[in-house]
Amino acid sequence: MLMALPAFSNANVGIWEALFTVTSAITVTGLTIVNVGEDLTFAGQLLLLLLILTGGLGLMAITTFLQGFVQGGTGLRRRLDRGRTLDEFGVGGVGSTFHSILITAAWMVGLGTVLLFSYGFRDIASPGERLWASLFHCISAYCNAGFGLWGDSLEGYRGNPVVNAVIALMIVAGGIGYRVTNDLWLNRFKVKRIRSFCLHTRLVLRWSLGLVVFGSLGLLFTEHVTGSSGLTSLPWWQEIQVVIFQSVSTRTAGFNTVPLSAAAISEAGMLLMMTLMFIGASPGGTGGGIKTTTFAALVAATRSTLMGLDTVVIRRRAISDKVVLRAVGVTLASLLFVLLMALVLGLDQATSADGHTFTFLDKLFTCISAFATVGLDVGVTSALNRWGQLVLMVGMFVGRIGILLLLSAIFGKPACPRVSYQHEDLYV
Repeated sequence: MLMALPAFSNANVGIWEALFTVTSAITVTGLTIVNVGEDLTFAGQLLLLLLILTGGLGLMAITTFLQGFVQGGTGLRRRLDRGRTLDEFGVGGVGSTFHSILITAAWMVGLGTVLLFSYGFRDIASPGERLWASLFHCISAYCNAGFGLWGDSLEGYRGNPVVNAVIALMIVAGGIGYRVTNDLWLNRFKVKRIRSFCLHTRLVLRWSLGLVVFGSLGLLFTEHVTGSSGLTSLPWWQEIQVVIFQSVSTRTAGFNTVPLSAAAISEAGMLLMMTLMFIGASPGGTGGGIKTTTFAALVAATRSTLMGLDTVVIRRRAISDKVVLRAVGVTLASLLFVLLMALVLGLDQATSADGHTFTFLDKLFTCISAFATVGLDVGVTSALNRWGQLVLMVGMFVGRIGILLLLSAIFGKPACPRVSYQHEDLYV
């Protein structure tokens, strides 16, 4: 209701546009049907930024209390379970951990803002506008929201190494999660000994770096083989910056430095980006997706199966069956939900302003972008009718809350089984 008021937006933003924008902000997605820089006043942009902060940082605390309602009880075991949701160390309240999260975020955003103000957005003449643009984009990047003040995102800065580096580092810092950041800080004098970090930290760092390298090389390969104009028309040094930035941003941030459309990106490139979006960031971070550790557990389970092992082993550590089953459940439930979203959107013959009809691949790309709270768009979002945009809003909400937590809230806590069943083999 506030966003639709004249003090916060112009006549282009009605109740529906405000609802979609607020949903996208609170779920730190970045999909939008308005132009943030033109359709929102300064008060509206400030409100949007507060919603992004609430969704990126505050929603972790909200999720903790939601899990408390789902699980019930206030005993020691319940408090430990709630603590894991927030990546909390110990059995105290969420206050101390959330305070540390805020301090870490403030330092990271402050440093990024200074760098962007001093060396990044030098083309903005007004110091006040430059400071606001630097702060807005740093918070949006750290929260993996992907909202920008300009309609073309960061396309105008694709050749600026400072903007590319700062925004990418903000995305990574917010996406790896507080547990990893805290572990790195506590063991900052033992950086040379990788085994001094916990298994979670090592997995997150290895897979995050591996996915960035895989995505960068993959985009270079697909776009050069298909000859797409989005990358091949750029100078080689800009092309390197673009593929690295998009590989980082695609994971959950939603910024883009090249136009995203079927004319600029090949279908193979879009499929690669959908894979990166679906995997997403890491647990406890501000990003979405099924998470890097979930994907790592699936890969380890597949490797153990092929090797004929009875247990899943990652980095010389045995992983419990409960973790593997949870990884399978998250992945399968997420995949089915995304396919259901794409099925519903497939019923809508969405067309762009110039009469172009979007393909099913374009709609699937948008569905994964919404569910993984990424925010990358190929133009489908604004072309959908309200039912289609409602599907995206539901997808953003489910993707941010967590598919398993939502299902637990709907179906309730399962009753403790009082009988055991006979085992029988199933051929697969």
